[in-house]
Amino acid sequence: MSPTNKRINRQADLSFLKLLATCILGILWLISANAVAADLKIGFVNAAKVLEQAPQADAARAALEKEFSPRDKSLLKSQKDIRKSEDRLSRDGAIMSEPERRKLERDIVSRKRDIKREQEEFREDLNIRRNESFDKLRRRVYEVIVDIAKKEKYDLVVSDGVVYADNRIDITDKVVGRLKQEFKQSKKKK
Repeated sequence: MSPTNKRINRQADLSFLKLLATCILGILWLISANAVAADLKIGFVNAAKVLEQAPQADAARAALEKEFSPRDKSLLKSQKDIRKSEDRLSRDGAIMSEPERRKLERDIVSRKRDIKREQEEFREDLNIRRNESFDKLRRRVYEVIVDIAKKEKYDLVVSDGVVYADNRIDITDKVVGRLKQEFKQSKKKK
């Protein structure tokens, strides 16, 4: 065998050994990655479902309704009164004296302006209170998720942005169940 052939064979042997070593390392890495993945406990929470089914969310909605219902009814009554005045103006405007008609028109314009301002304030106040209520609920949901994850030794719990989650890893019902349990207990204390 010529020296050139020996060098080519040695290079081929070295290349083969490198390839073999790389393959063995790759297989070992895959085996170890599968072993780690087998020990990894992952959970998924459907946050929208939790916020929809948690009794605390219903209680927050009912509290907001109770708090803002009187203002809403007052605004509706004011709108109804303005419509009555507009109807009166269109019906009796032709037979009213000029000063009386202008006074009624100014009154309607002024009341419309006032009610528009009151509606904007109402919406702002409602949005602020809704955000406060649901932020409190979101914090509690987060605390429950973390508690369940720690107690049941989850390594990872994911929520929004998940395309697919198998029912085996979905802990949404556990979170909703815990929130319902807490809600019942808080009702018993009152």
